[in-house]
Amino acid sequence: MRTLYLDCGMGAAGDMLAAALLELIPDSDEFLEKVNGLGIPGVSVEREVSVKCGITGTHMKVWVNGTEEESSDHDHEEHHHEEHGSSHEHHHHHEEHGSSHEHHHHHGEHGHSHNSMSAIRHIVEGHLSLPEKVKKDIMAVYELIAQAESQVHGVPVTEIHFHEVGTMDAIADITMVCLLMDRLSPERVVASPIHTGSGQIRCAHGILPVPAPATAYILKGVPIYGGSIKGELCTPTGAALLKYFATEFGTMPVMKTESIGYGMGKKDFEAANCLRAFWGET
Repeated sequence: MRTLYLDCGMGAAGDMLAAALLELIPDSDEFLEKVNGLGIPGVSVEREVSVKCGITGTHMKVWVNGTEEESSDHDHEEHHHEEHGSSHEHHHHHEEHGSSHEHHHHHGEHGHSHNSMSAIRHIVEGHLSLPEKVKKDIMAVYELIAQAESQVHGVPVTEIHFHEVGTMDAIADITMVCLLMDRLSPERVVASPIHTGSGQIRCAHGILPVPAPATAYILKGVPIYGGSIKGELCTPTGAALLKYFATEFGTMPVMKTESIGYGMGKKDFEAANCLRAFWGET
């Protein structure tokens, strides 16, 4: 049985998952060209070699309107603000990373700065040349995140406005993961228990516990643990992708491995900040 095992011993984020899965396919350059040709507004993606604790892997870089985004998922401790309703504070908190006001207003015609569920649906279903199944997967992942936001804030899903998760770079991460999963088409997807990190994270609204509330909600029913590393290791996007695609959670099954992918996070911790993907037969 074609099996994918995801080792989430350092949590999970959208860009890390995308990078790990990218390493499993033989024609990765062609794949990135395809993603760059999809027409995600203003977005281009590239990969770079990243070394963590002596291990070499791939880190995904996402550019939006020519500026490298410090993506929602790349800064483990700073991106969780997406759970917090529709305050603008959060967006401006990140301007030092190069997301100019121009970018913020550029897509205003898609609704509230392209951050509502309907705006994301408009982009994914209306603008991207993707197979229907992949579009369905992308929207289902967003639905999990929106349900969590709705629950945490006590507002209907229709009123949820994403911050980081709604931005173009996160659409790129989620789209890449959904496309790669479609390409690999595993019959079985096993994920390890998820290391969420511990401690607290600062956001525009104050200090929150780890895992952030939306992440904790998405991961209900999934084996998780806090561990000793301070910081947010599992992001809402990473949590939603795992919840959607994993068919089971547990230790690595007995399998004959054909290839192994290493997706690197941005931050450095005492442990190698990577997500490993094992591809093979059980």
